[in-house]
Amino acid sequence: MYENLLERFIAYAKVDTRSDDSSYTVPSTHNQVTFALELAKELIRIGLEEVEYNETNGFLTATLPSNTAEAVPVIGFIAHLDTADFNSVNIHPQVHCAYDGGDIVLNEAEKIILSPKEFPRLRNYIGETVITTDGTTLLGADDKAGIASIVTACEQFIAHPERKHGKIRLAFGPDEELGARGAKLFDVDRFAADFAYTIDGGPIGNLTYDNFNAAQAELTIRGTSVHPGSAKDTMVNALLVASQFATALPQHETPERTSGYEGYYFLTCQSGTVDEVKQTYYIRDHDRDGFAARKRLFTEQVATFNSQFADPRISLTLFDQYYNMRDIIEQHPVVVDLAVQAYESCGITPVFKPMRGGTDGCIISHKGLPTPNLFSGTENGHGKYEFVTLETLEKSVDVIMAIAEKNAALVGTAEVAGNTGHVAVAEYSVEIG
Repeated sequence: MYENLLERFIAYAKVDTRSDDSSYTVPSTHNQVTFALELAKELIRIGLEEVEYNETNGFLTATLPSNTAEAVPVIGFIAHLDTADFNSVNIHPQVHCAYDGGDIVLNEAEKIILSPKEFPRLRNYIGETVITTDGTTLLGADDKAGIASIVTACEQFIAHPERKHGKIRLAFGPDEELGARGAKLFDVDRFAADFAYTIDGGPIGNLTYDNFNAAQAELTIRGTSVHPGSAKDTMVNALLVASQFATALPQHETPERTSGYEGYYFLTCQSGTVDEVKQTYYIRDHDRDGFAARKRLFTEQVATFNSQFADPRISLTLFDQYYNMRDIIEQHPVVVDLAVQAYESCGITPVFKPMRGGTDGCIISHKGLPTPNLFSGTENGHGKYEFVTLETLEKSVDVIMAIAEKNAALVGTAEVAGNTGHVAVAEYSVEIG
């Protein structure tokens, strides 16, 4: 349907833009800068204006000027440049036309198969063009799919000036996969949109404005290492203390035992020896009070363990990463209204599900720019079984364009409140809840 969409997505996917949690440059990897600068050339080539790469925060921004004489709110569309912590070197996307519902061999030599027996959602895409990995890398559809859809939508608007829209702002930013680290540097005032959407939201139909509140806890457990032959009443095995600490947390409140709105504690990284162990935990909860209670329990457990020793053995660094965007979005229902209307006009049923994670939109929303998350089409993200279909990418383009067109048609129903990104709507809204 969209001539350049498949080629564009594959070209983006092939670029290694993996972020690096151990790096504190902005962006965390130079490959993201290289990709952003090449993308800037493409945006200029297709006719976008105010194309700018900001070296301070790693964001590439651009403008599609309004083609209507009416004053309508400015919409932003946002996607992230980086890919997740999985092999991203030498990505070779595979295109499988007219998927027949059976197994897809990703890598014959390694016997890596994408099977509907293991991934039953594959059956939702029978007859479609499925784009997969070759079994050795991730695909990077999270979030190259979002970038490709946004760029293609703008290209279509430029090619079809009869389709009316207000001013559209684009932003492509770094390091979303690092706890939305990049979005913390996003300049909302300079972006100058009234509301926005991230295109980073999984299967077709997903419409998300409810995500985890998130914190990270970093423990250093100090042991005392002596020869085991003379260890009695002297050795403190940091490895054993670390194990005991992890099992003292509620064992039914881990990622693999929770779903929906249930929060969790997640031991995500551990390294060390008898002498010293370092652990990293993610603490997650959708409810702000529940989030506070989880952090309090974690802190109290550190104190309890330390009380067993003459001197404290465990040091804790605990910090918040991001918050639930729902707290902001529910004050500005127009952003959800427009998306719902756009989905339905494209024949898509909105699927409202809590996000068991975060996205740039939660950070940006709390900066004052309401930014819910729309589907990008990605399935099985962050690994070798990641895939997306061309038809879903096309639907994503359709939705982006429908949102912009419906926004332009709503003259008189929406009033922009100042330049803070807050929109007050009097005449229509859907209930958020």
